[in-house]
Amino acid sequence: MKKQLFVLPMLALVLSACDNNEVGDVSLGVFTTKDIKLNVLTDPLIPGVTCHVASIEANLDLSDPSDSSIACRQTGDITADMIAVIDKSKDGEIVFKKSKSIFFKTMKIRRIYDAGSQTLMYLSYSTKETSGSYKHSLSTVPLWGTSAYNSDKNKQ
Repeated sequence: MKKQLFVLPMLALVLSACDNNEVGDVSLGVFTTKDIKLNVLTDPLIPGVTCHVASIEANLDLSDPSDSSIACRQTGDITADMIAVIDKSKDGEIVFKKSKSIFFKTMKIRRIYDAGSQTLMYLSYSTKETSGSYKHSLSTVPLWGTSAYNSDKNKQ
């Protein structure tokens, strides 16, 4: 219960601040309304991880393209206490989501912990099939070199 009380406000903060995290905007040309938006995200439970996400926004369309790209890196301390409070199930937990359409398409970023290699995986994906595929991208952050590495608390 204590974990949920902490996670819900942090998740709400990340979800509500989606557009405030824009750090870049690249136009795809004069004759298009599509731009590549670059957003920075800090994992709410592991603030030592920063992710950069690139996705296309179509300003005058009802739906944005599903393509996205993600790159996550260690940018601060990652401790065993931080790893201890994350969801370690095989499907992990959603740390960010953003609407990409009025038709229920969403881009989500999910954190999954690989205990065997002691690595955090961040999966960016679309919730709606496009051209026969669910678009997705993966980035990993190994715990090697952090105080969380080799901790018995992490191997569950």
